[in-house]
Amino acid sequence: MITQKMKYALKALLALADEAAKPRPEPLTIEEIARRSGTPKRFLEHILLEIRNAGVIASTRGRSGGYSLVKAPTEISISEMLRLIDGPIAPLPCLSRRAYQRCEDCADEAACRIRRVFAEVFWSYLVIIESLTLADMLRSDQVAEQVIGA
Repeated sequence: MITQKMKYALKALLALADEAAKPRPEPLTIEEIARRSGTPKRFLEHILLEIRNAGVIASTRGRSGGYSLVKAPTEISISEMLRLIDGPIAPLPCLSRRAYQRCEDCADEAACRIRRVFAEVFWSYLVIIESLTLADMLRSDQVAEQVIGA
């Protein structure tokens, strides 16, 4: 399950991507991102700082300043954003690639039936989640609009 913080991050990125798709995109202020994404402004500052520090967005100071995408939506990995905002995505610490930890109560990882079952589910999840980008989320909006509008 993703956290509310991650949902806010994705909504903010989608608002920035929508702006970037315009013929003459402008940086968006935190207030404007909050308005467009329906996200509380008080949470956005910290979230946008994390995303900026990861090199996904940039901030510009001044009267016409704000935030804008640095990477194309096709280059913004949903799994990387999940890890950045929520931390490891594995259901067990012994399944994590980047934050691996042996389970304290496990005598034999190779024989652990809990690990084996969750590994199968997790690897299937990883195949899908690691293939998704922000562009996929933008396309899903377009598909939904076509279905609803039809």
